[in-house]
Amino acid sequence: MSDDVQPTVAEVRAAVEAFKAALDRHLDAIENRAGGDDPAVYAAFEALASAAEVYDELLYDSYDEVTPFEVPAGDAMPEYAGPEEPEAVSVLIRRDYTIVEPDRLFAQARRAGEGDDDADTTTVNAAIGVIFGEYEPDDIAQRHKEFGLEEGDSTLWVSAVDPAEPGEWLDAPFEQADPQLVICRFDVSTVFDDELSVLDPD
Repeated sequence: MSDDVQPTVAEVRAAVEAFKAALDRHLDAIENRAGGDDPAVYAAFEALASAAEVYDELLYDSYDEVTPFEVPAGDAMPEYAGPEEPEAVSVLIRRDYTIVEPDRLFAQARRAGEGDDDADTTTVNAAIGVIFGEYEPDDIAQRHKEFGLEEGDSTLWVSAVDPAEPGEWLDAPFEQADPQLVICRFDVSTVFDDELSVLDPD
């Protein structure tokens, strides 16, 4: 904002009230989330990031001060350049886990492999193969602690694609991932909680 168009005190006050309201809506969306990839949480996060940015800019322009926190804006994706009405979409999901209790992982793998003489549960890699072969990824995400896993970051991309023939892309399933074709994206990360924790140290 230029020096000759300074925000008024009322504008700064309105911005901070909008930011407070966005915080309340964000917490409400989290408390009432429907699953790990609830679009309402993502929308509330984006609104919170926008409100925080507006307040921070007005505060700086008016008082030459800044806020002590930064909300990740999630603007790393390029502008969408795909069709307005795609014929097909592809859902790309990445979920990271840390193996924190190998014994629990082995126990669950042995239980899942009961009755299968070929099931190998003697190494971490083998146990992971048994677990992910037996359970759906969403089931593992919901019950990760039972398998000795700790959640890391996760992201879900919904991208516009051309209709594919059966088996067409199986040899290189992620090779065609184009950020410019992502219609919507949903991220879950503790970094968001870390950035916001300064607002409420308790």
